[in-house]
Amino acid sequence: MDIDTQTCRVQLDIRDPDFYNNPYPFYHELRQRVPIFYWELHDLWTFTRHQDVDRILRDRRFGRQISHVVSPEELGWPPEREDLKPFYDVDRLSMLDLEPPAHTRLRGLVHKAFMARQIERLRPRLTQLCHDLIDQMTAHRQVDLLPAYATPIPVTAIAEMLGVPTSMSQSLLDWSHAMVKMYELERTAESEQAAVKAAQEFVAYLRDLVAERRQRPQDDLITKLIEVEEAGEILTEDELISTCILLLNAGHEATVHVIGNGVYALLQHPEQLARWRKEPGLAETAVAELLRYDTPLHQFNRWVLEDLEYEGHHFRQGTRVSLLLGAANRDPAQFSDPDRLDLGRQKNPHVSFGGGIHYCLGAPLAQLELQIALPLLLTRLPNLQLAARPHYRNTYHFHGLESLLVTW
Repeated sequence: MDIDTQTCRVQLDIRDPDFYNNPYPFYHELRQRVPIFYWELHDLWTFTRHQDVDRILRDRRFGRQISHVVSPEELGWPPEREDLKPFYDVDRLSMLDLEPPAHTRLRGLVHKAFMARQIERLRPRLTQLCHDLIDQMTAHRQVDLLPAYATPIPVTAIAEMLGVPTSMSQSLLDWSHAMVKMYELERTAESEQAAVKAAQEFVAYLRDLVAERRQRPQDDLITKLIEVEEAGEILTEDELISTCILLLNAGHEATVHVIGNGVYALLQHPEQLARWRKEPGLAETAVAELLRYDTPLHQFNRWVLEDLEYEGHHFRQGTRVSLLLGAANRDPAQFSDPDRLDLGRQKNPHVSFGGGIHYCLGAPLAQLELQIALPLLLTRLPNLQLAARPHYRNTYHFHGLESLLVTW
């Protein structure tokens, strides 16, 4: 890493194994020397301090979308590539990348399904699912915890909520993994075409499923969204499909890595693992701490919606900025002894779920999944231990393990 403190310019390679396996020492140095810096390789002004990340997540001068205030032509952007159009036709309707009033309308249509009291009704089903998966694991002496446990829990939960058959789980995962690669800082021509193909197949499948639900309604979220559309709310079928894709993609990707990263962290801190086993009432604070300590999403971007000054820096409209959630979650100005895992941490305003109007819609579901899955695993497998030292995936802005081989 090369830092110019005079110009606040930084050279940092996200493909450096030292960085993607453990970015936190890099974050600490950046936060101390250039808390706001220009990331040259990615043309991004980047924020590392908790106070800045938290503030900008809520500052309406920054947004997830820019085209609602200024056109691509005015910004001097090249025309959208025709070969990527099938992917962007889905992506541009995602509520994650919209601003009010479109964002407000779409989020309002699905918000009720993700309220805490609605999500709590899933507890018995999630509990049984976790027991079933552990039963399957114990038939072996060693498993990769990611596909054996971490992955099926969130993908099954969100699929059943929406009304997608769980027999489609592998296809959902394949489509999702291909599509989310479009959000990484560096992507290849191969990954772009894979994302386009996945988007086309995902849309085709959901169009058929929506048509089926129109004929045979069920007690699921897809049916409820169809009923909203037919009741005259402003919801097109394309928006409905894009919303389902967002929920399926976002509904499992992060949770898988929280389970993986979290179990790895616990196995590296046996005193905290023993503490949780002795104090099962720690579940809520423990999950929050695991989300803070090694969050699965390290970077979240915003557009500057108007010319503005921020902390002595001038940003022009149309500038893309980056918020380093992983750095904010280890900021010593906000968290006491931030590199220490403390499952009982009381003051824990982590930003792993974002903030402001784009605060994670699925946060109650993710928290419930984690509060069930992790304690059950620790209780039923009291001798759980690493079978091999894991490595993190060569991806960024996502931060998760390649695999997690465990035995007991």
